[in-house]
Amino acid sequence: MSRKINAAEKILASLKGLREHLQEGEQPLCAIPGIWDAGKERGSAACDVVLTNQRIFGFYHVSFPRERLFLDAVTLSSISSVTLRQKSFEPLFRELQISEGQRKIYIRASRQKIEELESALRSAIETYAPTASSAQEDEQSEQASRPTPIYEHQEIRRPFETSLLAISILFVGGIILEIAGVWLWMVTGSAPTGLPLCIAGLLAVFFAMRTRRQRDQGV
Repeated sequence: MSRKINAAEKILASLKGLREHLQEGEQPLCAIPGIWDAGKERGSAACDVVLTNQRIFGFYHVSFPRERLFLDAVTLSSISSVTLRQKSFEPLFRELQISEGQRKIYIRASRQKIEELESALRSAIETYAPTASSAQEDEQSEQASRPTPIYEHQEIRRPFETSLLAISILFVGGIILEIAGVWLWMVTGSAPTGLPLCIAGLLAVFFAMRTRRQRDQGV
């Protein structure tokens, strides 16, 4: 018990403002840096992913230059499935898909961190989810109505040209070509020398943005 209390205090000390947003009796169990993606509901955010004995949520609190708060949570007792996803085109990262009915949350982080979170989440659901609901509800009926969460591992393959890495390379390469084209144009004073590079750069940026848009829309 003392280890859990010490871990909770370390998390509370490291994450400014977290204590004020915890519910009654809620204790942090685990926190990792990651990307919280709520799809079309709230978009994605780079934040700390915090697991407690009641919820898992994305959180950040910034007070400068202006105060901003991000907190999007899923209650442990409402989780219907947890899927650890490995994408062949993103070898350095893993993704945890958490389903709450029709709602899906995607958490992305390094392989080590996401596997650590998946293990801790599974343990937390098994330990705390039966008591995460209101004590005023009948325990037997609540247990009967709550489905057992499904745990899965999934490997996703996608062509490299539509991966985030390929899109980033194309976009950055396009910017570099544009800069090089403008520089050559200014140095040589010859439009035929620099203009082709500028056009190639614009096309690369255009195709990168279009591919990213199609990827996000699932095309």
